[in-house]
Amino acid sequence: MKDTEVKEFVKKRYGEIAQTGEPCCPSCTCMFPAADAALRIGYSMEDLENVPEASIMGLGCGNPVALAGLKEGETVLDLGSGGGIDVFFAAKKVGSKGKVIGVDMTEEMVNRARDTAVTYGYRNVEFRLGEIENLPVESSSIDAVISNCVINLSPDKERVFREAYRVLKPGGRIMISDLVTEGELPEELRKSFDAWAECIAGALEKNKYLDTIMRAGFQNVKTVSESTYTLDVSRRLEGRITSIQVEGHKS
Repeated sequence: MKDTEVKEFVKKRYGEIAQTGEPCCPSCTCMFPAADAALRIGYSMEDLENVPEASIMGLGCGNPVALAGLKEGETVLDLGSGGGIDVFFAAKKVGSKGKVIGVDMTEEMVNRARDTAVTYGYRNVEFRLGEIENLPVESSSIDAVISNCVINLSPDKERVFREAYRVLKPGGRIMISDLVTEGELPEELRKSFDAWAECIAGALEKNKYLDTIMRAGFQNVKTVSESTYTLDVSRRLEGRITSIQVEGHKS
């Protein structure tokens, strides 16, 4: 499997999700109604009441905004922003003097999020089309980088974290929700395009994932919380996929 083939398959799959609203896969939380899925992965009902309904798509594996300690006036970047739920949630935290930028490689997702921002009158958000391995963002311009179950979809995770490090201001931080593995996954899963799009095949072993963040330059990297991720597609994976919330800092 070539990295470009994986990326094009993932882009096509999530473009379809943006247009149809259909569940992304039988193994993900998005098999449930969108709001129910959001509650299962860490959002509260109050959180959901404070973001546009169109942005709640049942995607993700955590709630990075709740743990990022965002402050009024900060500039925040969301890697793989999808329909924009975390961007809109963060926009409430940083206020009118702050700004939240969402970057996504899927044009249909970006268009959906932009339309939602206009419809609901958000003036402190921006959605940019681009790849998280090559961010369309100025260096040293961001206070906090967040991401929700997206980096596992990238074939080049170290480059993603190096890009996150580049765009952060000195003293900036990341708060990432993602899926990792406990041990190695079956080889046939690693070679499955569907499993890549389902956030499974691209997941790294937990310690390797943390090492990748540190190699990118981040310090004080730590797992803030973790929980076993429930999969309905195969009992072979029971207990082998973990949802983690990871924090790191740029010195």
